[in-house]
Amino acid sequence: MSESNANIHTEFHRMLDTEAKEALLQQRGLVVWLYGMSGSGKSTLAVALERFFHDKGRLCQVLDGDNIRHGINRDLGFSLDDRQENIRRIAEIAKLFRRLGVLTITSFITPTNELRASAREIIGSEDLLEVYVKASYAACEERDVKGLYAKAKRGEVKQFTGKDSAFEEPDGADLIIDTETLSVEESVQQLVEAIETRTADPAA
Repeated sequence: MSESNANIHTEFHRMLDTEAKEALLQQRGLVVWLYGMSGSGKSTLAVALERFFHDKGRLCQVLDGDNIRHGINRDLGFSLDDRQENIRRIAEIAKLFRRLGVLTITSFITPTNELRASAREIIGSEDLLEVYVKASYAACEERDVKGLYAKAKRGEVKQFTGKDSAFEEPDGADLIIDTETLSVEESVQQLVEAIETRTADPAA
């Protein structure tokens, strides 16, 4: 333990616990971690999920990759070390929202199994639904909703995932949503079913 850490004394034991927060909200929290290549449909599904559960009276929070990099992680680039720090920070933030009883929906590329395992370790397997939003590089390039694939092709975007930087197929996803074969509505329905199963009251 470093000298600085030795002088840190956490106060978690004196604070209200997650059960108290969930009782106040009358809901159970969960982190839904959507990941996949740029253009695979992560943000679209995150927004659709938020609206679905909001309409059902559930408190939700979306943590989107571009939004986070515009704010709290604006100091980070796309090197391996910066990607690791990006995921570490957002996993810690997602964990805080989860402890409040909030249905927390994240949308990050999270390109390697090591990064996914890191997020799972921070959040905890019991509080995490890991969802691979699957689409091929060709399909994402054809969609190119942000114009990034065209820029990458011209060499204007460096360390681009799937081209210059690898995207690893998952080895431990809880759910795979193939957006090349499923509509947004079909994808959301599968996600809703998985979330409802994980957040159901066992006493009900």
